[in-house]
Amino acid sequence: MFFGVTVSFVVIKYKKIQQEDTAATYKLLPRQGAAANSVEWTAAKNNTDNLLAKLTANPRDHKAALALANAYILEARITGNAAYYDKAALNTVENILATDHQHHEALMLKSLLQLSQHHFAEGLETAQLAEKINANNAFVYGLLVDANIEMGNYEAAVDAADKMVSARPDLRSYSRIAYIREIHGDYNGAINAMQLAVQAGVPAEEATEWCRSQLGKLYELTGNAENARLQYQLSLAARPGYAHALAGMGRIASTQKKYDSAVYYFEQAALIISDLGIKQNLAQVYLYAGQPKKATALNNEVIREMKKNTNNISDDPSAGHYSDKEIAYAYLQQNDMDKALEHALAEYNRRPKNIEVNETMAWVYYKRNEFAKALPYATASLVTNARNPILLCTAGLINAEAGNKTQAKLMLQAALQLQPAIPEEIKTKSVQALQKL
Repeated sequence: MFFGVTVSFVVIKYKKIQQEDTAATYKLLPRQGAAANSVEWTAAKNNTDNLLAKLTANPRDHKAALALANAYILEARITGNAAYYDKAALNTVENILATDHQHHEALMLKSLLQLSQHHFAEGLETAQLAEKINANNAFVYGLLVDANIEMGNYEAAVDAADKMVSARPDLRSYSRIAYIREIHGDYNGAINAMQLAVQAGVPAEEATEWCRSQLGKLYELTGNAENARLQYQLSLAARPGYAHALAGMGRIASTQKKYDSAVYYFEQAALIISDLGIKQNLAQVYLYAGQPKKATALNNEVIREMKKNTNNISDDPSAGHYSDKEIAYAYLQQNDMDKALEHALAEYNRRPKNIEVNETMAWVYYKRNEFAKALPYATASLVTNARNPILLCTAGLINAEAGNKTQAKLMLQAALQLQPAIPEEIKTKSVQALQKL
């Protein structure tokens, strides 16, 4: 009886939330920093207000609803406020699917939102359903690329990427080709593809500058700090105050041990966009800059926010954001090894084939001095022949501790030979380990 009453209460609560969401009107929230005074912001606000007015007049105007959902999705990218805008977009999309459950564009946006919230298995399932309805669409293959990568289905991701770029060679497809090449160890090919993505985009648009920032990051990982800095400067010139370019400048400054400059850049980025990854980086550079109290306070804030976003899932299965991989690293920074392992395992249980998740598991066990447990995860993280220097350093350190000296030496040499931009702790440990081998 108790179980039945509890389940009924949860169902009633969930239905009430759904009803409230259906009736809710989601207006654009004010932007922060330089973005608050841009012409783009005025246009975005006017566009959204017009679309909301159309839907008020005709709730079944699917064309307006799709345009509104896309506006919310773009605003989430620009501001980082995914908690608000993902919910707004998903509510809008679900209203379409309530009257047309096979609406192709609505299904694709639903998949995109599920992936944004790190509901990767659900996003893959929705994308596959959309593909069955219409297989002649480049965007659906982009969703299949993203979902399959996150789930660790790398062959399926490559196949989807080939279909996408064949159907529509543009910024979206080139950027995905770049990432496919990166995780398979082809950095030259990844850089070439991301250059094509930038060239295919319109300067100053968020998507173009995001690709440019990813190009900068590829240059960082291959030790080309000057070219990376150039990309970030170009991005900031085209789109003043662009947070991901500011974060890139912060990473370069941190790698060069210019910690005061790194703090400045990350603080500026954090003022503009609500991005917990940027805040994690800021907490790390606070530590390097000799400000441990600020580092601890910010890291605690990040953990609280991530857990809050995750806990939203219990109230509304369609909302909330899985962040266990990121929370695991935050707890490592706090030296809470048990909590780090708990969250790393939660992420691993959802997607055990993903190479980054395996690297997280490996690093957590390494930090716990459980090297035998770390080794199989380190091996699994390199299954695609990834040459990411962080992955290679992690695997090299673990192999060194496990007594596999020859493998460890090769991995650490490969990771460090180009002097890539990697976290200071990993770099220091790797240099010390290599000197002993």
